[in-house]
Amino acid sequence: MRYWVRFAPEIMIKGSSVRKQLSAQLAENLKAVFAKRGIEATFARHRDRIDVTVADPCATAAEAALTQTPGVNQAWRVKTAQLDTPTLDAVAAAIVAEAAPRVTGKRFAVRARRKGTHPFTSQEIERAVGAALLAAAPNAQVDLTQPEVVVELELDGTQLAFVDARIPGLGGFPLGSQGEALALVSGGFDSTVASFMSLRRGVRTHFLFFNLGGAAHDLGVKQMSFYLWQRFALSHRLHFISVPFEGVVEALLTQIPDSYMGVMLKRLMLIAAERIADEMGIDALVTGESVAQVSSQTLRNLALIDSATRKLVLRPLAFVDKGEIITWAERIGARQFAETMPEYCAVISRHPVTHGSFQRLAAVERRFDFARLDEAIAAREVTPVDQLPQTINAQPAVPVVTTPEAGDEILDIRPPERVKAAPLTLPHRVVPFFALKEAAKGFDPNRRYLLYCDKGVLSQLHALRLRQAGFNQVYVFRPNGPPRP
Repeated sequence: MRYWVRFAPEIMIKGSSVRKQLSAQLAENLKAVFAKRGIEATFARHRDRIDVTVADPCATAAEAALTQTPGVNQAWRVKTAQLDTPTLDAVAAAIVAEAAPRVTGKRFAVRARRKGTHPFTSQEIERAVGAALLAAAPNAQVDLTQPEVVVELELDGTQLAFVDARIPGLGGFPLGSQGEALALVSGGFDSTVASFMSLRRGVRTHFLFFNLGGAAHDLGVKQMSFYLWQRFALSHRLHFISVPFEGVVEALLTQIPDSYMGVMLKRLMLIAAERIADEMGIDALVTGESVAQVSSQTLRNLALIDSATRKLVLRPLAFVDKGEIITWAERIGARQFAETMPEYCAVISRHPVTHGSFQRLAAVERRFDFARLDEAIAAREVTPVDQLPQTINAQPAVPVVTTPEAGDEILDIRPPERVKAAPLTLPHRVVPFFALKEAAKGFDPNRRYLLYCDKGVLSQLHALRLRQAGFNQVYVFRPNGPPRP
């Protein structure tokens, strides 16, 4: 199968040198993604596209890789034919065989390009193919201005290519072409979508997590970060930084007035993020804040928060409604993960300030013991995102079972699409992770339940949550041993 990878419009409007640089970056990213997904392919870069050729059995995997790579506007699936003699009649006959059913009863236009030397022009190809389609397709009409169907073809020497389908991509810029940023993530809707938008814009985005909720929260955010990397950023190594913030929160609760706790917590996060970003050579921070969504996100309070750092703070969702954010999460496959993320509101302001004072904030901040923040930053853990499954499973929070015993029940908790794509062969029951909480109400306390997922990350997270809820006979099931990084 052959694909024409079309660049995002913003790439095409660049000057020739910048366009070449961006297309070269995109080609390298695609090669890396295909290699890591085990898809053999050949690549050829042109001025306005990248040609990708794969074996037909790899077409589904190839299309997923192409449409999940930032910088790809569309992936055009192309059918090819070798013509013994590239005459107008031969071209028209080959195209009619493919396109006649598509234009029947429709308004259509033919767009043709040529490479090489032929005894006819591209316009003559369009007229010949158009006439042949009118003769072969009942009730078809030519419409060159607003066609319902565009029949697109390219004749390169004796090889004819016909565009079979146009598959939408992510758009944006190739990852790594727009520098690096540090995204403050919590695993919920907002920070997840903001991180995705940063990645889609070509920014190599690392994940910074301030842990307020212990091991379960840590596992959940690692799961989400790994998902974003694996699906949209596989071409580059990203890092996950976890900062233990429980001690900072304890200090806030005893040293800061209720009304300023939310603003102070966000300021402390930015102060810590700036110091970590300085060490990583990063100039920008990304947050999921949206104007007026909560009390700490009024314009005045955002100004108070931003004054804590010299870094550029990017807020991709600043003017996006919550409903739109959830729609984006669903579109990128992250909604079900975000919905199951617990809320860890360790700092609850009974009367949160909505229009804080710079002078009052300065007085409040002087009460805080910044040694607690220093300790948290010093205790941070940095892990390459590609190694998160290996790290999580090296010292599992929940025991791992590799061989089930009589009476054990295996629960496949993967998303439905993964269950369908790679069904488990052992006897089991399918209970998607987002339905586990309800299903657990019917668990037999004398029976062991083994949770299964592909990498062990999802099962670790939800087994831990169930154990914390009192279900002590829940284990992680990994029949093939530790996953490869």
